[in-house]
Amino acid sequence: MNNDKHAQEELSFTYFPENYRWSHGLLIGLNAAPWGGAEIGEVNRVGLRLKANVGDDKAWFREWAREASTVESEGRRLLAEGKSASAASYLLRAANYYHVGERFLIPKSEGLAEYKRGVECFRDAAKLMKRPRIEHLEIPYEGKSLPAILVHPEKMGPGLRQGDKAPAMVFFDGFDVTKEIQYFKGVPDLVARGIACLIVDGPGNGESPRFRDLYLHHETERYATAAYEYLAGRPEIDAARIGVMAISLGGYYAPRAAAFEQRFAACVAWGAQWDYYDIWKRRFDALDSGRTPSLSVAADHLLWIFNVKTREEAMKKLEGFRLDGVVQKITCPFLLLHGEGDEQIPLPLAQKVIDSVGSKDKTLKVFTREEGGYHHCQIDNVTIGTLYMWDWIESRLKGR
Repeated sequence: MNNDKHAQEELSFTYFPENYRWSHGLLIGLNAAPWGGAEIGEVNRVGLRLKANVGDDKAWFREWAREASTVESEGRRLLAEGKSASAASYLLRAANYYHVGERFLIPKSEGLAEYKRGVECFRDAAKLMKRPRIEHLEIPYEGKSLPAILVHPEKMGPGLRQGDKAPAMVFFDGFDVTKEIQYFKGVPDLVARGIACLIVDGPGNGESPRFRDLYLHHETERYATAAYEYLAGRPEIDAARIGVMAISLGGYYAPRAAAFEQRFAACVAWGAQWDYYDIWKRRFDALDSGRTPSLSVAADHLLWIFNVKTREEAMKKLEGFRLDGVVQKITCPFLLLHGEGDEQIPLPLAQKVIDSVGSKDKTLKVFTREEGGYHHCQIDNVTIGTLYMWDWIESRLKGR
């Protein structure tokens, strides 16, 4: 998405060549298509309307919300006519568009109504869908609760017999995505293999900071244990076969969770993290010198997820976001995916992680420019990333 260091032709679909963040954001919307979260014609309509306003995040929000509202209205009309399956399809896309549009908005207070509409569209679609079966629920957490989506495993998943307890993955968000967006990252394919997926808006993500005053902190195990114990208490879930995964900044969340909550049976880091304090120090230094670092959202998002007002306060919060001394404690099977050309997190950091992980069963998969998936969290080819992960998870949790 940025100009290649060696002047190679960019192989990724780059809608806004002059703006990394916007191109990355459009792909988050578009790449939901294989799982019902987008239609290329609708996304292109948004993109065409934005061509004259590249970099204007208010325009980004306005045009995605406009398309979402149009799609939602059609879904509601179909529902009123009793066409439930078609209505669900429209509402799923509307949910994704609302949330993709709101991601860049600062302050978040300006888009809360549209964000909530996205949540409601997804929730309403889930009620209409026959498969996969989706259950909205609350995870008890330190006197409050975390909003979550349990996507139930297909009963006919490979190796799963009627009455068997199913394995499951806990799937946490990253720096700036939501449980609804996460669903559109291959989760229907995972549950088709007979593996349940609990997608959680942890502190700092999704509904948790927007509506519940639950902001990000570095002790991921606090809410990861809550998610584990919730799943372990479900009669249809096998407590001995619950794994944890997360994307992007989740490359910190999932390893931290597995290190300190050792009942997890497997861990997947979808993108490497090592020292997030250092990453942001470099980013702020770049901004101060007039350079534009590769960011998935505006830098002020960092202050918002910590509920602080200054960079200095945010940097203080980031001091705990380091994995050295943490990943050495991981004992369960561990998988790390990373793109060879990841603009946000340099590839050498992925090697630091895998070299330090304590598990004897550890795998680093680096996607190359030649095969695709070489940008941040395989944004240029999401399916090859998800299929690799689902194969690995199936082999560890189901012995296939």
